[in-house]
Amino acid sequence: MGKLWFFTGEALRAIRKNMAPTTAAIVTTVLTAILIGVLIPIFQTTQSKSAEVRNDLQLRVYLYDDATKAETTALQGEVENLPHVESVTYLTKDDALAEFKQDFKRDDVLAQLNGDNPLPANFIVKPDDAANLDSIRASLQPPGESGKPTYISPIVYKVDDRQEEGKNIEEVTGALKLVLTVITVLLIGASLLLIGNTIRLSIYTRRREIEVMRLVGATRWFIRWPFMIEGVVVGMLGGALAILVLWIGKITVVDPLSENLTFLQSQESMSFFVLMACLFGAAVLVSAIGSGLTLRRFLKV
Repeated sequence: MGKLWFFTGEALRAIRKNMAPTTAAIVTTVLTAILIGVLIPIFQTTQSKSAEVRNDLQLRVYLYDDATKAETTALQGEVENLPHVESVTYLTKDDALAEFKQDFKRDDVLAQLNGDNPLPANFIVKPDDAANLDSIRASLQPPGESGKPTYISPIVYKVDDRQEEGKNIEEVTGALKLVLTVITVLLIGASLLLIGNTIRLSIYTRRREIEVMRLVGATRWFIRWPFMIEGVVVGMLGGALAILVLWIGKITVVDPLSENLTFLQSQESMSFFVLMACLFGAAVLVSAIGSGLTLRRFLKV
């Protein structure tokens, strides 16, 4: 325990002597942790939304208003027997209007209806797997005598889906993943370089002390420990400051907005405290690695 206090004291003394580069290393660590702490929830929310949309992908088979009950019942049975169809739900015109009002809870939009119901009756066709949507669509629009796709029933006037929306969200998710990876690599690299330069400067200013310790028989780790602790202290300070900034941002910005924005409420995959613990540990680990790499490269013992 006595050696630990000695090494810690030496590390703190070196930090005070090299305040400028140490501050730069701490600031870089803070910025790295803050950006990663913001990007991870954004990425997780986008991933969650993408999976939600993909699970909700379905076909809508819209019917003409003059379709009879017998024709509708016959078509429903035919659609239910198609391959890869998990379920078929029939919505009357009134059901479609009720669904519209639930999705668009705005008085200005509803007022434009003027009491009319322009929405058609439709079937909600749920596939057993989102990958089979194209197969079901092809079954609903088989080639006719002319070779062109023709609906399987004359009462069908349109078949629509949300597949394009799902593809767009997946593309955005992929782009965010790439951006997150590039930014993370660049910031971690910058942190390693700055922390390494801080340790190297500390080694240079204390080179006479190191030479004396080598002459009196000090072991390699006896010389290395103060520098390693110095890097860990930089990481702890940077991680703690980043957590403080993120916590202030959470209670002043994110929490008030989450009451009105549903996509913020849906992010539950990683709690705030778990994320902060991971960021703090990562900041300390990156700083320790930066110190170790610098020592291995520049400290000749």
